[in-house]
Amino acid sequence: RAAPSPKMMENTVFMSFTFYSTILILKMYVVAIITGQVRLRKKAFANPEDALRNGGLQYHREDPDVERCRRRVRTAHRNDMENIFPFLFLGAVYSLLDPSPAVARIHFFIFCVGRIIHTIAYLLRLKAPTRSVAYSVAQLPCFSMALQILLATTPYW
Repeated sequence: RAAPSPKMMENTVFMSFTFYSTILILKMYVVAIITGQVRLRKKAFANPEDALRNGGLQYHREDPDVERCRRRVRTAHRNDMENIFPFLFLGAVYSLLDPSPAVARIHFFIFCVGRIIHTIAYLLRLKAPTRSVAYSVAQLPCFSMALQILLATTPYW
């Protein structure tokens, strides 16, 4: 006999939200790992102890490719924090409003795909307006969820 599931696990909208949120968090980890991988490939380490562990102090140096990657990753990561963190709040609250599971899944999917495309466009320097379109499209479900939350909570104002 299976153990009873927690109430949140029965909420299909919340489970969908959890799935897409986890993908986005994993994407943020991947973005954070990229600079370290470039450092290893280019053998250009910011700290002497890392250089010593990877071949010697001569690798405690700056590399233009590493610095360019660092700037791009830092900007992409900051942009993720400015957009994914609000999505996490909005999506969690939206899930509690008992929306249509299909409509909610569309909201979560569009945001997730938009953020992934935005990151790819940023890191691979894809031609404009790819990045800005991905950003804008990803904002639409957030505005929709925020509006629905406001409408649902207005009577309690």
